[in-house]
Amino acid sequence: MKISPFIGEVTLAYARKKAKRSGLLFNEQLKKAIEEEYRAFYFYKYMLKLTDDPYWQSFIKHAMEDEKSHYEMFQQLHYMLTGQFVQNPDKPKPATNLKQAAKDSLVDELEATEFYKEMLLTIPIPEAYNPLFIAMHDEMEHAIRFSTIYNAL
Repeated sequence: MKISPFIGEVTLAYARKKAKRSGLLFNEQLKKAIEEEYRAFYFYKYMLKLTDDPYWQSFIKHAMEDEKSHYEMFQQLHYMLTGQFVQNPDKPKPATNLKQAAKDSLVDELEATEFYKEMLLTIPIPEAYNPLFIAMHDEMEHAIRFSTIYNAL
């Protein structure tokens, strides 16, 4: 069966248009991820001051370091895709209660895991895979850590 050249051109044009749209969507999602990673880092920095327990502090510091790494990886990826870095994300309000902060963090980490899973399915370039996979995996780990803190308090 022979496909008409016209159908091939229409299909190719549609594929290009769809790829361009998904790339724009991906860039918007990536910008949101950068902003959320930035906010998470500072939220955990505030949260760290709410406990003097070295065990809980180690959990929070671990998540902080990961969030900083995710922020940096995502900024680099954003630059690769757009030629620009995301400027001046907003900081969150400081945490004031450790148990509530652990609960809020648990919810945020689970939502981030789902968000990165969805983004992983629409990556526009192969270089986007590793940062998203690493962040998705780390967010699951953070959820376990914050669940442990929450349930122990």
